[in-house]
Amino acid sequence: MEINLISDTVTKPTPGMLEAIMTAKVGDDVFKNDPSVNALEEKMANYFGMEAALFFPSGTMANQTAIKLHTNPGEQLICDKYAHVYNYEGGGVSFNSGVSCKLVDGNRGMMTAEQVEQAINPPDFYHSPLTTLVCIENTTNKGGGACWDFNELKKIRTICNNNSLNYHLDGARLWNALVAKQENPKDYGGLFDSISVCLSKGLGCPVGSVLVGNKKLIDDALRVRKVLGGGMRQSGFLAAAGIYAMDNHIDRLAKDHQKAKEIGEVLIKMDCIQKVEPIETNIIIFELDESIMSSVNFLAKLEEKSISIIGMGQGKLRIVTHLDYTLEMHSHFLNVLREIG
Repeated sequence: MEINLISDTVTKPTPGMLEAIMTAKVGDDVFKNDPSVNALEEKMANYFGMEAALFFPSGTMANQTAIKLHTNPGEQLICDKYAHVYNYEGGGVSFNSGVSCKLVDGNRGMMTAEQVEQAINPPDFYHSPLTTLVCIENTTNKGGGACWDFNELKKIRTICNNNSLNYHLDGARLWNALVAKQENPKDYGGLFDSISVCLSKGLGCPVGSVLVGNKKLIDDALRVRKVLGGGMRQSGFLAAAGIYAMDNHIDRLAKDHQKAKEIGEVLIKMDCIQKVEPIETNIIIFELDESIMSSVNFLAKLEEKSISIIGMGQGKLRIVTHLDYTLEMHSHFLNVLREIG
């Protein structure tokens, strides 16, 4: 039995999703004539109570497009030091937009409104970059699937309003936060200037992300998407997977969260485990006691059992539960962990 827990991006389409893909009505999305893409974009905009949406092949491209639209070269955005836009998007902030990042030392990838306010450069001090954007990531990837407190997000919105800053949400795993905290997506739509959401993580689609915002922003995003990589033609086959996932795969994320917490309960009892980060959603980040077992040996022991997880560097390991991680796999994995001890 092979068990792949390196990410929630490793899933394959379910039979129902494959049927939706195979029967999708398609056209040419470059001419905005693909009915399935148009339907997905409309559905996503309505879901968040925002004006418009645009389908992207990746979350990185959606984030980079938003940053490009919210900033000008030479300006600066504020984000947590763990933020995906800083750590995992290939330096695209500087390459694509000519923008620098002011990094905040938050807690598990989450900043406070006070920290954001302190990070803003004085607008009349022309020696420093002009601050124009705040980027939030919810849930936090490097922070172990942590969910933001919505009241803190509202406080940051007030800071943005008071300082004429744009406000972008990297919501690659926002679905997980919405389910874990039983939140309303329209509350997020009313708070942020733009939101990117990923379909190919917890929702189990093979490809795709969506950027949501007001009509002007999305009209402008179409041009930036063209510059960054162009359009896709019969992308309705992919959009149909997204529609199916929104209808069928959101509520079930609670099952992934429960399995993650059960894994954490076993890990914390193991002698070789030094620390397990708090588990709120589907990501488990933990550290080994290297005096008892090295990360290399721990990963090797799992590999012997055909189990894959990922090393994040600095002694941290990560496990991510997902749609394809079955109860049978879960039971087997827990037993293997208990054997390693």
